[in-house]
Amino acid sequence: MFLSAQQHMQRFVTQIVSMMKQEGLYYPQGGPIIISQVENEYQMVEPAFGSGGPRYVRWAAEMAVGLQTGVPWMMCKQNDAPDPIINTCNGLICGETFVGPNSPSKPALWTENWTTRYPIYGNDTKLRSTEDIAFAVALFIARKKGSFVSYYMYHGGTNFGRFASSYVTTSYYDGAPLDEYGLIWRPTWGHLRELHAAVNLSSEPLLFGTYSNFSLGQEQEAHIFETELKCVAFLVNFDKHQSPTVVFRNIPFQLAPKSISILSECRTVVFETAKVNAQYGSRTAKVVESLNDIHTWKAFKEPIPEDISKAVYTGNQLFEHLSMTKDETDYLWYIVSYEYRPSDDGQLVLLNAESRAHVLHAFVNTEYVGCVHGSHDGPGNIILNTNISLKEGQNTISLLSVMVGSPDSGAHMERRSFGIRKVSIQQGQQPLHLLNNELWGYQVGLYGEGKRIYTQEESSSVEWTEINSLTYHPLTWYKTTFAAPVGNDAVALNLTSMGKGEVWVNGESIGRYWVSFKAPSGQPSQSLYHIPQHFLKPTDNLLVLVEEIGGNPLEITVNTVSITTVCGSVNELSSPALHTQGKDPEVRLRCQRGKHISAIEFASYGNPAGDCTTFSTGSCHAALSESVVKQACIGKRGCSIPVSPARFGGDPCPGIQKSLLVVANCR
Repeated sequence: MFLSAQQHMQRFVTQIVSMMKQEGLYYPQGGPIIISQVENEYQMVEPAFGSGGPRYVRWAAEMAVGLQTGVPWMMCKQNDAPDPIINTCNGLICGETFVGPNSPSKPALWTENWTTRYPIYGNDTKLRSTEDIAFAVALFIARKKGSFVSYYMYHGGTNFGRFASSYVTTSYYDGAPLDEYGLIWRPTWGHLRELHAAVNLSSEPLLFGTYSNFSLGQEQEAHIFETELKCVAFLVNFDKHQSPTVVFRNIPFQLAPKSISILSECRTVVFETAKVNAQYGSRTAKVVESLNDIHTWKAFKEPIPEDISKAVYTGNQLFEHLSMTKDETDYLWYIVSYEYRPSDDGQLVLLNAESRAHVLHAFVNTEYVGCVHGSHDGPGNIILNTNISLKEGQNTISLLSVMVGSPDSGAHMERRSFGIRKVSIQQGQQPLHLLNNELWGYQVGLYGEGKRIYTQEESSSVEWTEINSLTYHPLTWYKTTFAAPVGNDAVALNLTSMGKGEVWVNGESIGRYWVSFKAPSGQPSQSLYHIPQHFLKPTDNLLVLVEEIGGNPLEITVNTVSITTVCGSVNELSSPALHTQGKDPEVRLRCQRGKHISAIEFASYGNPAGDCTTFSTGSCHAALSESVVKQACIGKRGCSIPVSPARFGGDPCPGIQKSLLVVANCR
């Protein structure tokens, strides 16, 4: 029976809701689900459907509400969400861009607060600063009376296998508060924890208080939430360069550049978005095994298809990529024969191929002749122009069309087409020979893929050979084995020496790699590729790669990833950490689980210069700084040191504002 897209959607949503109800997961059932979402950012494509767009939005809303979950429904980035569906904001600065709820009965919700920039091959990593995230959250709560903020992502992850969308890296939102490996990304995690504590401290006036706001200056403003007994104020400074002093309720407050100060009871600063007192951390990838023994590696050259009669599919046209592969593989071979009659003047022969896939490799008589690729923000069409050598008579042109993920959004995705669109041969000044309507043969996927030679069970189904310096050519499979690192640290492969392809460990794909696609900085967008611990055995772990371009597997390394350095820097005038409920500011250090503080790299109570990356003692320095910190911290997983002169044998320099900077090593 043929079902419409809406019928499929309703069946899917109904099934998911039924599963949740059966498990008692909705809030009225005593479960944790307090809100549900239907559709996602449909407003971005809605105009493409004309009058059908708003009609679909209304239908989706009615369908969802009719399922009677007992909790509210929301639509992300959908300003025209019909009642009772709540329209929400996705973005970086919803405190500035959100138009607000479209009904007074709806709360202001921020459903995707993007913690880093979208990770794309060919781009440098764009981390979002801790201060910027905190400023955006506080502003949304203050300006929009926001009652809900969800971080996208709060926990980074890995796009294993082929799950990443077009041009998206295998590593996904690694700079989130919890990174790709599950490690705490400091100071973001700690600074946001303090922000959350400050908001929670004033939950009563935020939820039940009367809201007011007024200007404190040209780029400064105050937002107040007040009940008869409780009050909280947000003092906002939009100026990115100046630190103005403002007067609020007869009290002067100095505001850091681009910052928000949260005032408990509208008088005491309990949190400043631009002042990071949380612990910093440095993540390190340590080489534990270099896979540089040539005798442990084997290679298998992927066969280049050249016999059209053996092709599974043939046709006198260029078929669309995804309609052939069904997205079960990145690869589709296009094979055609060309009869060449050389001219007397020895003119060059030019192969031209146009494609809407992401990568195109070209082979003539099984010899590699060139490659071209696109980019996430570039034109959809890629063009390969390369001079080729042909033999007299019949020649085989084998073109490998490659997708690097499927598109992740957009209108009429079913109408998008990928793959090769045009192929021609130009011989000198002779007329262009268009090959589109010649007889083409097609092979879906690579031979090694079909044979599953990346698994232990099927690895022996092909003949592997020893590798040598001549082996590093395009479209080659490599395999070796390695031992799992001892301990519980995260594990990753450094593939900087490779080009582009996919990698498997014990038959499990840990994702695509594309280190040859350099970012503007000249560095790969991603070098380390995460291997989950549960993929590994103690020894003899099978590592298999398919390399499209030609890399050097002898330079691959197995690495452990951990937080090796922690640091804290706190001023004596800083507000004490709210989550500790302490009375005095303090430096708090903590290693990741399973590690302890092994050494104090630097410690200074006084006016130390620099920060957690570059540091030195200043003109004021307590002589007991290092010994006090060592006694408090060495051998422990975590420690806290009050920023107080009494702790360091007295005030080393009266009249000077002091701070404590500590850098420690974890192992």
